[in-house]
Amino acid sequence: MTAQLIDGNALSRQLRTEVATQCAQLKARGITPGLAVVLVGDNPASQVYVRNKVKACAEAGLHSVLENYDATLSEAALLARVEALNRDPQIHGILVQLPLPAHIDAQKIIEAIAPAKDVDGFHVASAGALMTGMPGFWPCTPFGCMKMLESIGYSLKGKHAVVIGRSNIVGKPMALMLLAQSATVTICHSATADLKAMTLQADVIVAAVGKRNVLTADMVKPGAVVIDVGMNRDTQGKLCGDVDFEGVRQVANYITPVPGGVGPMTITMLLVNTLAAAQASI
Repeated sequence: MTAQLIDGNALSRQLRTEVATQCAQLKARGITPGLAVVLVGDNPASQVYVRNKVKACAEAGLHSVLENYDATLSEAALLARVEALNRDPQIHGILVQLPLPAHIDAQKIIEAIAPAKDVDGFHVASAGALMTGMPGFWPCTPFGCMKMLESIGYSLKGKHAVVIGRSNIVGKPMALMLLAQSATVTICHSATADLKAMTLQADVIVAAVGKRNVLTADMVKPGAVVIDVGMNRDTQGKLCGDVDFEGVRQVANYITPVPGGVGPMTITMLLVNTLAAAQASI
């Protein structure tokens, strides 16, 4: 068996076309969805992410504002800027790029963003909405993973899903989204005694720890669906995920590649959330 690829690039193109269509409809009514992206400091990876987000907005017809500040910007000044964006009617979504400099409390900044503009889905109000099944913004990366499962027509009802990783950004919200689709969910992490024993039971595995080869072929049940959220470099400096792709693809039924899998979906779901924020503002 060789696993079928879940192509994140192709699915992203499809979803972004839908966003562009709905964006044009809003514009006809005098509303242009607007996203403010705030970058503090000169982290090279963050600069790449931010450029890609701004470019994606432009291609889909969204209005975007990029605010780039020196790493010495004070926490008070950043809080004031977020508050100003909260009040700006042209801005429907606010994204403060993480990580922030050490002297700034990232959680305090996230909590300062109005929940109605929290298109990253990191505010406690968004987390609470996800946990209780209420309307709200879902974090973009796990939201993208759910769209990928949906794209292959995979029913999660009664399936055993194993999430490797417990971060607030991916692991925890991923588990809640899977649970909402009636999967039986196990969360594994660095203190899990026997990871292999858990993953061999799984119909769906989501690997999201940022550690290369955390999931190998001998840890995967034949026919499983494997979603690789990781972003690492191998010994040759080549981009790779958390999953031993070449090995696992011989066992799994479906697998996401790195690059070209979950990565493009994360930015796409940011556009989807920003569009939804604009629609909700009417």
